[in-house]
Amino acid sequence: MPVLILGGLGICAGYAAALWVKGREPPKGKNPNVKHASLGVIRLDWHYHPVAGDVGSSDSFEYPVFYRAVPGLTFEVCQSGKMTPEIREHFKEAIRYLDQEKNVSVITSDCGFFMWFQEEARLYTSKPVVMSSLGILPALNCALGSDGKIAILSANSDSLTPMHDVVAKECGVDWNADCYVLVGCQDVEGFDAVASGAPVDLAKVTPGIVKKALEVTQKYPIHAILMECTQLPPFSDDVRAATGLPVYDAIVCADFFVRGFVDNPRFGLNDWHQPWDGKQEAYKLGSVEDKEKLIHYHRD
Repeated sequence: MPVLILGGLGICAGYAAALWVKGREPPKGKNPNVKHASLGVIRLDWHYHPVAGDVGSSDSFEYPVFYRAVPGLTFEVCQSGKMTPEIREHFKEAIRYLDQEKNVSVITSDCGFFMWFQEEARLYTSKPVVMSSLGILPALNCALGSDGKIAILSANSDSLTPMHDVVAKECGVDWNADCYVLVGCQDVEGFDAVASGAPVDLAKVTPGIVKKALEVTQKYPIHAILMECTQLPPFSDDVRAATGLPVYDAIVCADFFVRGFVDNPRFGLNDWHQPWDGKQEAYKLGSVEDKEKLIHYHRD
C-alpha cells in the first residue's frame, strides 16, 4: 500500500511538473478559488415592500445578489428619465460599488424606468448591464418571428410611453410595431400600491393581472408575454398557467445573464467556481448607503 501511495504521489508530482514546464496552471476546477457569479441591483431611493418574485427581494434569486440604492433617485425621478448632476454622481458611485467592491457579474435594477439610464450605466462598467426586462425583447422577436405578437405588460402604459425612443435606440425595438401589444395594468385593483410604495396584496391583485393577460391573448395572436415592471414577476406563474404561454420577466432576464457565468454540471469542466451556500447578504435601504443622503430612509 505504501508503494502505491508513493507511486500516486509521483504521478501527481510529474503531472504538476509538466504543467509548470509548459507555463500553465492546473484547471481552476481542481482548486476552486473563483467566487460564484452574483447579481448587482441598482435600487431606487424608495421605501417599499418587495416580496419574493420582485427584483427588490433577494428571495427571488438562486444566486447571490447585492443591492445599492442611489440617493435622490426616487421613483418620480426615475420615471422622469432625468438626473441632476448630484444624483448622477451617486448613480455612478452605486455602479462602482457593485462592480468593484462586490465584484458582481451582472448589473440590473429594481425599476423598469431605469431603462432611461441604460446607456449611461454602461459607461461606468464593462460588466453586462440590463436595466430592464425590455432588454431581451430583440431575442424574443428573433425567436418568435412576426406572425404573432408579444404582449408587454406594464404597471402603467401611460407612464411608459415617453420611454419609447430610448427603448427603440437601446433595444432596436419599436413597441408601436404591429408585432407588439402594450398592456397597462394601472386599472388593476390594488396594483396602484406599486406607485405609492405600499405593500402589494398579491391575492387581491393576481386575478386582475391574469384577466389582463387573458383579455389580450383572446384579442390578439399572442405568442409570448413580457412583464416590463419589476413588480410583476410575482404574477408570472399565474399568467403562465392561465394562458399556457411563455412569460418572461425581470427575474428570467437576470437569470439568463447570470447563467452565462455559472458552471454547467452536466458537461465540460465542473466545479471550477465556488458553490453558493444559499445565504443572501441582508439588505435594507440605508444599510450600505450614506443614510443622510437618502430621501426615503426609514429608521425602523
